[in-house]
Amino acid sequence: MDTAKYGAGGYIMAQLVKVNGVLYDSAGVRYKGNSSYDSTYLKNPIHISLSEFKSQNYQGVKNIKLSNQYADPSIIREVLSYDILKNYMDCPRANFAQLYINGNYIGIYTNDESIDNTYLSDRFYSNNNVLFKCNPVVNPSVTTKCNLRYQIGLDSTAYFNYYDLKSYYGWNELVALCDTVTNSPANIGSAMDMDRWLWMLSFDNILVNLDSYEGAFCQNYYLYKDNTLRFNPIVWDLNMSFGGFPFLGSGAASLAGLTVTNMQQLSPTFHSADVYWPVIKDVMSNPMYKRMYIAHARTITNEMFASNFYQTRATQLQTVVDTAVASDANNFFTYSQFQTGMTTNNLVGSYTVPGIGNLMSSRVTYLQSTTDFMAVPPVITTITSNPAAPLVTTSFTITAHVSNTNTVMIGYRFLKTDKFIRDTMYDDGLHNDGIAGDSIYGADITMSSARMQYYIYAENATAGIFSPERAEHEFYELLANTTTPTAGQLVINEFLAFNFSGHVNEYGTSADWIELYNNTTTPFSLFGLYLSDIYSNPTKWAFPETAVIPANGYLTVWADQHISTANVVHTNFNLSVTGEQLMLSDSTGNVLDSISFGLQTADISIGRCPNGVGPFTALPTPTYEANNCNVGVNELGMRNEELGIFPNPANTFINVIISSKEKENTIKIYSVLGEVVFQSTISNQQSTIKINISSLTAGVYYICVNGKDYKRVEVIK
Repeated sequence: MDTAKYGAGGYIMAQLVKVNGVLYDSAGVRYKGNSSYDSTYLKNPIHISLSEFKSQNYQGVKNIKLSNQYADPSIIREVLSYDILKNYMDCPRANFAQLYINGNYIGIYTNDESIDNTYLSDRFYSNNNVLFKCNPVVNPSVTTKCNLRYQIGLDSTAYFNYYDLKSYYGWNELVALCDTVTNSPANIGSAMDMDRWLWMLSFDNILVNLDSYEGAFCQNYYLYKDNTLRFNPIVWDLNMSFGGFPFLGSGAASLAGLTVTNMQQLSPTFHSADVYWPVIKDVMSNPMYKRMYIAHARTITNEMFASNFYQTRATQLQTVVDTAVASDANNFFTYSQFQTGMTTNNLVGSYTVPGIGNLMSSRVTYLQSTTDFMAVPPVITTITSNPAAPLVTTSFTITAHVSNTNTVMIGYRFLKTDKFIRDTMYDDGLHNDGIAGDSIYGADITMSSARMQYYIYAENATAGIFSPERAEHEFYELLANTTTPTAGQLVINEFLAFNFSGHVNEYGTSADWIELYNNTTTPFSLFGLYLSDIYSNPTKWAFPETAVIPANGYLTVWADQHISTANVVHTNFNLSVTGEQLMLSDSTGNVLDSISFGLQTADISIGRCPNGVGPFTALPTPTYEANNCNVGVNELGMRNEELGIFPNPANTFINVIISSKEKENTIKIYSVLGEVVFQSTISNQQSTIKINISSLTAGVYYICVNGKDYKRVEVIK
């Protein structure tokens, strides 16, 4: 493994890996890390890739990344740091593991969730976009670091040694991002998820996590471009948080290490004018971003440290690992140093690693004495919606009582994969906010979904505040007043499983599609309903919050495995050309509609005729979001002189009058789901037939003669 580390760094094949008693053969194993790795160590950081040589995983996990706490006497720095960070932004999970190699106990490790496709899909609902690991490929220095500083010229090769590309493409996107950050800071909000950046920067500063963008080398984070086309930072490698790495850096040359006192009194606005930390410079030069940054820093400080939550959590974590640490002969520190790691400073090489409690108790006192932290923010109370549960597609008002402010904004979104839209709230008496100047601020919004996520932000000349304070990571939710459709009200109206040259989705692809039709005069939200291509798994795909079908209207769902957006709906499955099942159901398991179909022909759809109510039939010309037949049921009923029904409505019997030139006539009765509930063939050209309908449940049915004449009949009970 040492030879591989010094060479190409590739994996060697472990004959056997056992995870919590589960055995895996032929897994990949290699050493990882930079400063934490040394060939003289018996306890080196390790990466186990269960799927390197064959497809296998442990409870969905393919990569196990173990760090060795080489600069952490307390052992808990990394797990405690992630435990704090998870309250404010998406980040890897972390816990502890005991590692044995060839039966020998190597020691206690920190186990960090890998930033891989599984992680990206879970947090960002996609995994095939641009991804960079922001650690220099060469050894980092004051000028070779991942600081997003634009390099002269547009040649992406100038960035190759600074960043580690993890996706199939992305260099041009990275260059464009660096250009925006360095040369067009006013546009960074469209290029990056600024709220996540503000949380990361405030977290790194408050916890004196300098082996990060905040420190000398601007490293140890990932960048992922999500479907909102913004780059998101992902925090990585917190084993030297809480002052474990003392190099803050300054300008293009300084690598002086900080003392513990320096760390305790690290300014929350350090690097504010430094061109070698362009993101921090951009934030600090933008008054609103700076006030938001300080609001986030104040929230972390108050919730986690002034409250002493971190002390309680640290005690719990140290209790969990106590026995494993005591028996770890390869630990870099003594058991006694572990026991006092919260309160005692320790020398690591040439610099001092502070006790976590020593660092943070003084740091809280310092931070709360700074001008930025002492600035008094607005007060936000009494947030309401009028009406409390608006109807989908209708306008409503959000109001909030806000004092000591000059600006109030609402951030909202209707789909969890979308970015928040920020709008101004007004106290002018013109936005359903009461009387002008009464400190009640209002904003009028249209309810475009079954659910809205939102928060309030307010600021004055010196300070800002969010409500809830953990926004945008946490938010309020408003549910619309919706009615769940029943069987017959909402139907599968048409689908195309072999779209070769027909309609295309927003990506220009001729993908499979499923058309739904609303048989009622009321619009429906489809949130809480499901589509599936297998009857045994009815909840395979859930409709997003924004899926709304208009009254007597259509909604087309693309069955192409793309991510749904606010305007276009996509399932997580494709339709099979060879035939399969298709089912629409609700959250209680009720089937609203279903069909089982066979081999499909290119560009020939299957649809109901008449539209919305008739049986399924092949449509040589697909009628995407249009009437499947030339005429509907009502028109047929009005024009057809050959079919009469009485009584209508009926309870036990109906009489069907047929006047036809055919020698033989077939009568069928269909339910609104297109199921044949009665069928009979008679030879008379003109006749009245009496049909017993006592076995039918109450509802609407359609009577058809010879597959072309339809009339509506209502059964009452």
